[in-house]
Order: sequence, then C-alpha cells, then structure tokens
Amino acid sequence: MKKFIFLIAIAMLASLNASADQKQVITFAQLPQAAQDAISKNFNTTNISYVMKENGRSVEYEVRFNNGTEVEFDADGALKEVDCKNATVPDALIPSDVLTYVKTTFPAATITEWGRDDNGYEAKLNNGLKLEFDSSYRFLRIDN
Repeated sequence: MKKFIFLIAIAMLASLNASADQKQVITFAQLPQAAQDAISKNFNTTNISYVMKENGRSVEYEVRFNNGTEVEFDADGALKEVDCKNATVPDALIPSDVLTYVKTTFPAATITEWGRDDNGYEAKLNNGLKLEFDSSYRFLRIDN
C-alpha cells in the first residue's frame, strides 16, 4: 500500500511539473507593456512571425520575426536576449557603455546577439567573438 501511495504522489508531482512548463502563442498586445515598447521602437511589428509565452519556473516571452530575429523578455517585459542572426542588434537595445566599448575596440564589428545571464551580459559580434561583461557593463573577457 505504501508503494502505491508513493507512486501516486510521484505521478501527481510529474503532472504538476509538466503542466507548469507550458508554451502558448499569444498576441503582441498580450506582451508586457515594456516589451511592446521595446519591440515597437526597434523593430517592424508587421514582420512578427509569432509571440510565445512560456510558463516554466518563471514566465518568459519570445518574439520571433520573419527574418529569424528572436527577442526574449522576462515576466516584467525587461529584455533578456536579442539574437538578430547576421543582422545588427539595434543600438538602442545595447547599454551605452557596451556600445562604446565595442565601437572603440572593434570598429569594424557589429553586435549580432546581446543578452544577460546569471553572471552578467554577453555580446556576440559579427566577427565571431563573444564578449563578456559584468553586471555593471564593464568588459571582462573574450569567450571563444
């Protein structure tokens, strides 16, 4: 009997975990206002392929454009990551300290990806370099 109850408890926990990690397509208007503003100011909203809301450990939003560009936001609509593939990330989405560093140190390069992680921020350049920055946007190192 104890094994039966244990198996039922495990099954219930597994089903709760599976239902908590759901993705659903939503409309642009259902994004947090900060995310809507960032997209409207920096991208052509008529080129949006889809908007996805992911309910996992935390709520996240993904906006994908017809050209392959992907932009991710947290539950409050703060930018988490932007991947423009081979195009340039709009300057307005990059902190000025990072933008200045990249333009000064790598004048022929452009930023094609920008994002934050647990330790700070990362910028990928069109020349293949990945630059790491701390939480205050100070350059740390090149990560190949």
